Amino acid sequence: MFSARGTARPTRRREQKAGRSQLVSRSLQSAQHCLENRDFGTAYAHYLLVLNLAPELRNDLKEMFQFTLFKWAEELAALGRTRDVLDCYEQALELFPTAEVICNSMGEHLFRMGFRDEAAGYFYKALKLNPDFAEAKENFYRVANWLVERWHFTMLNDSRRNRMYWSAIRKAVQGGCRSVLDIGAGTGILSMFAKKAGALRVSACELSKTMYEVARDVVAANNMEGEIQLLHMKSQDIEIPKHIPERVHLVVTETMDAGLFGEGIVESLIHAWKHLLLKPKPKGHHVGAEGFGQVIPAGALLFGMAVECPEIRRHHRVSVKEVAGVQLEGTVEFQSPVHSAVQSDESTEPYCTEKMSRIPGGYTVLTDPFQALRIDFNNLQELENLATKEPYRITVPVTTEGVLDAIVAWFVLQLDDEHSLSTGPKEETCWEQAVYPVKSLPDYSVKPGDRVMVEVACQDYYLRIRSVLVLKMEEAMDSSRTSGEMENILAWQHETELCSALASLHTTSERASERQPCALEATEIALLNNVQYHEQFQAAIGRVLASLTPGREGQAAGGDGHLGTGEDTDSPHSLYVLDVSDGFSILPIIAGKLGLVKVYSSVEKEQHRLALSIISEASRFPKEMLEFWLSQLEDESTVLQRPRSDKLWSIIILDVIETSGLLQQEMMEKAAISRCLLQSGGKIFPQYVVMQGVLVESETLMQESAVQGTEPTLGFNVAPFINRFKVPIYVFLNLSTLPCVPLSKPVDLLRLDLMNPYLNSNTAEVKVHICKSGRLTAIPFWYHLYLDEDISLNTSSESSHWKQAAFVLDKPIQVKAGDELVLNVQYQKSNVSITVKITPL
Repeated sequence: MFSARGTARPTRRREQKAGRSQLVSRSLQSAQHCLENRDFGTAYAHYLLVLNLAPELRNDLKEMFQFTLFKWAEELAALGRTRDVLDCYEQALELFPTAEVICNSMGEHLFRMGFRDEAAGYFYKALKLNPDFAEAKENFYRVANWLVERWHFTMLNDSRRNRMYWSAIRKAVQGGCRSVLDIGAGTGILSMFAKKAGALRVSACELSKTMYEVARDVVAANNMEGEIQLLHMKSQDIEIPKHIPERVHLVVTETMDAGLFGEGIVESLIHAWKHLLLKPKPKGHHVGAEGFGQVIPAGALLFGMAVECPEIRRHHRVSVKEVAGVQLEGTVEFQSPVHSAVQSDESTEPYCTEKMSRIPGGYTVLTDPFQALRIDFNNLQELENLATKEPYRITVPVTTEGVLDAIVAWFVLQLDDEHSLSTGPKEETCWEQAVYPVKSLPDYSVKPGDRVMVEVACQDYYLRIRSVLVLKMEEAMDSSRTSGEMENILAWQHETELCSALASLHTTSERASERQPCALEATEIALLNNVQYHEQFQAAIGRVLASLTPGREGQAAGGDGHLGTGEDTDSPHSLYVLDVSDGFSILPIIAGKLGLVKVYSSVEKEQHRLALSIISEASRFPKEMLEFWLSQLEDESTVLQRPRSDKLWSIIILDVIETSGLLQQEMMEKAAISRCLLQSGGKIFPQYVVMQGVLVESETLMQESAVQGTEPTLGFNVAPFINRFKVPIYVFLNLSTLPCVPLSKPVDLLRLDLMNPYLNSNTAEVKVHICKSGRLTAIPFWYHLYLDEDISLNTSSESSHWKQAAFVLDKPIQVKAGDELVLNVQYQKSNVSITVKITPL
C-alpha cells in the first residue's frame, strides 16, 4: 500500500521541471525580442534568469549573453551608473569565471573609471586564461606603463644607487637604529636592506596596490615574509599603535623625482617627524643613534645652470613667424604647460624632465652651476618653513655665448655624512634632470659679461625656478647709470618691479602688445615649429583640391589665395575639408587659404578655438569659412559624419601616429568610415603608412625595460616579480641619441593603406640581412606617412614632433655578419607584434 505522500513527490518534481522549462523558454523569447528592440537592459535580465535556472545552456548562450552584457554595460556607463556596471560584470563572471573576453571588458571599464590597479588584475587574468588574446595583451601593456613606470627598472638596475643606500642603511642600523619605516616602499628593496642589516622591526608602506602586491611577492620570495610588515597606505595615514606599535628610529625613503620634491617627500617627512619618528639627535651629540630618530636621505643640495638647447626651445617656444602662409607672429601667446599661466589639466609640475646626456642635438652650458637650495631632512622646522620661505634671487655670470633656452636643475642626495648620490647631467644615474624652459624675454641671446638672474621658490612644496631675466653687459656698463642705480635694480623684491626696472633699460625696445594666451602641449609647440610638415601638407592638399576643380590652380581668388568677399561660402562649388588631428592644428587654415574651401576643425578646447580664430584673421582667411566641428555635434563619436546630408568630404585628415611612437588605436576603423564619406576623387591623409625598423644591440634598452637578474639588486630576488610588468614595446624613444649598435640596415616592416584596404595584409615575413655581428636586443621602429606617392613625412626626422618606439626582445639573440633573419610581423587592431627567427646559412 502506497501513501499519498510517497506518490506526490515525482509528480511535483515533474511539474516544477515543466514550469522551469516554460519559464526558460519564455525568457529566451523575451530576451530575443528585447534585443531586436535594442532594449539591452531587459534582455540582460532575462538571460541572467535563464542561465541561473538552466546552467546546462551556458555554453550555448555564452556569445549572446556576452554581446548583451557589453551593450548594456555601455549604456550604464554612458549614464554614469558605475556601480551597476561593476555589478553586471561581477554577476557575469560568477556564471563564466573563465571567460577571458568578459575579464578583459571588465578591465576596460575599470580603466576608464580610473581604477588602474584593479583593471591590471583583470587584464592579467584574461591573459592567463588565454595567452594569445591580443586585445588583453595590448590592454595589459598599456596599463602596465601607467602602474609601473619605466624608472622602476632603471632604478633597480642602478647598482651604485643600491650600494649607496645599502651602505647608509647598514651604518644606521648598526649604529643603533633598531626599528625602521620604509616610506614609498616600491618593491621593498630598502626594507630588505634594513632587515639584512639587522633591524629588529621593519615596516613599509606603499600606496599603489600594484606595487604593494609586488612587494609582498618580493619579500616572500626572499624569505622575509614574517619579518617585514607591509602596509597598503600613505605614510600620512599611519597611526600608532593602530598600524605600527611605536615610533621608529629610522625612516628610509626614495620618494624623490627629478625636481626632488615632486613626489611629496617634504609633506611625508613633516608628518613622520611629528607622528612616527623618535625625536632627532641634538646637534653636537656624539652618542649612537639609539633613542633618537633620523632619516635616510639626510638632506640634499639642489643645483642649476643655464643652457642653450635647440630641442628644449622647439618644444617650449614657437619661434617661427609664418608657416605655409599662416601668420603666427603677433597673434597668440603660445605657452607650454610647464610655464603656462593658462589652466592646463595635463601638467601641474613647474618643470619637465629630460635625460640631458641623451637629448637630441645636445646642449651648451652658458653658466657655471649654481647652488639653488640646501635642505636638511632631519630638521623639522626647516622642512615646515620651506613652503612659506620668501622667494630669493640668484645672479649668475654668463660664461659662454649662446641662446638662453632653459635652466636645468639636479640634486646631490646626502644619504648620510659619508654616502651621497648625484643626479647631475654628466652622471650615470637612473634620474633625469628637471628642466625649466625660459620664456618671455625680449632677447634670448647672451654672452660673457651678461648676468642671468633667477628667482627660486618652493611654493606648494615644488621647486620653482622662475622669473628668469638677463642683464646685458652693455647696460651694466652704461656710464649714464650710477652704481647705486644698478644696485637698486638688482635689489627689487618683487618680480613685477624687477621686470619693470629691467624693461626700462631697453630704451629702444617697444613693449610687446598684449596677446591672447594659449596653452599647448610641448609636442604641439614642436609641431607648430615644424615648417616642413606644414609645407608638405600644403602641397598635398593643393594637389587634391586642384584635381577636384580642374583649372583651379590658375584661379586664385586673390593675391593671398583666399576667397573674394563676394563668394558664397557654402555654395555648391565649395569643397569640404575635415581635420581630426589630435590636439591643436593649423592645417584647416592652410587648406582654407588654397581657394574655395570650407574647412572644419575638431579642436576641443575653447582657448584653442579662439587661438585658431585669431590666427585665421591675421592670415586674412575669412572667419565664416572655418567651422569648429565638435561644437556642432552632440556625440563626439560622430566626428566623421558629413557636414550636411547632401555634402561629402573632399579631404579628411586623420591622426594615425601617437606622439609616443605607436599607431593610433582604431586607426583603420576610422579610415574605413572616412572612405565612405569622401566625394569622388577625395582623399584621406595620410593615404598610406610604411613602418620601418632596424635591428640593434642596445644594453640601454635592456636596462630600461626589465631588471637584469639579481646582481644589480645586490643578490635580492626582485626581477621575476617586477618584470611581470615589463612591456615588449618601449615608447617615447629618441632614436637619434639612443646608445646602440645597428646590426642591419633599415627595412620596411609593414605597409598600411588607408585608401586601398585590399592592399593590406595582417601578417608579413620580412627577411633582414645582418651586416654586423653582435647581440640583437631590440628593433626600433618609425613611420613614413605618405600624403601621396611623392610627398611623405618621416616620424624619425630631426624636426619631427613624434617620438620613436622599439620592440625589446625577451632574451638577446647572438647574430653574425652575413646571417639572415626572418621577422614575422603581425598587425591586429592597431597593435603590431614581431617575432624573430634565424635562418641557417
